[in-house]
Amino acid sequence: MAVTNFKNKVSAITGAGSGMGRALAEALASKGCHVAVSDVDTRGLDETVSRLKANSSVSVSSHELDVADKGAVEQFAADVVSEHGKVNMVFNNAGVSLTDTVEHMNYDDFEWLMNINFWGVIYGSKAFLPYFNDVDEAHVINTSSIFGVIAVPSQSAYNASKFAVRGFTYAMRQEMLETNVGVSCVQPGGVKTNIVKSSRYVAADNSAPTKEEFMTQFEEMANLTSEQAAEQILRGVLANKAQILIGRDAKMAAILERIAPVGYQKLLSRVWASSDD
Repeated sequence: MAVTNFKNKVSAITGAGSGMGRALAEALASKGCHVAVSDVDTRGLDETVSRLKANSSVSVSSHELDVADKGAVEQFAADVVSEHGKVNMVFNNAGVSLTDTVEHMNYDDFEWLMNINFWGVIYGSKAFLPYFNDVDEAHVINTSSIFGVIAVPSQSAYNASKFAVRGFTYAMRQEMLETNVGVSCVQPGGVKTNIVKSSRYVAADNSAPTKEEFMTQFEEMANLTSEQAAEQILRGVLANKAQILIGRDAKMAAILERIAPVGYQKLLSRVWASSDD
């Protein structure tokens, strides 16, 4: 069956050097769950580990990891089991963003984003599934986005990756229905994380906002802290939800898409055009 509690379970988390990944690790540890945290950002990862060890008594392992590297992700899964004896959950949380138009975007930037946001989720899901055969309760939690539900101008690459994660995760959930593995797709709205700060941002023209201005706008719109988002995610996991919408904005956007699956695009286009004025 899917995971019914977190105590004495083992969770592997990607993108745990900051934001939701760190918040998930801390929330899980507070509930008695052992954690294997990973990130390509070793400085952020070290800080996460220090915080975990200072505030919990669970076992913690740290793994430098680039989720775009299939072999490295497979080794991560093996190392988690080697160090902790088992693994019950994988949170495929690592992600990056890219702001640019389709016409202007270069292929290297598009591939960079897809390798992390999409292939990183594929690698993480497939690498851990074999080890879930050895436990009674297991769960795959893949982070998509509300931008995996609605499409937004300047976010075509990000939309593509998050729509893909959503479709992949829903299909895998159906395949796992009669097994011990739960599968959930997390779809956050605005959450205060470092994703914009670490993003690739290409201004369309001289009148477009700078990256710093874009970051400020994002912070003003983001209505949840990472800690609040983590608690909502974990409640969704225990409920074995297929779709875990995070934040009021995500829920509203999902409703809008259901009511007007094509019409919402006209509204967003008008908002986009007015922001360029």
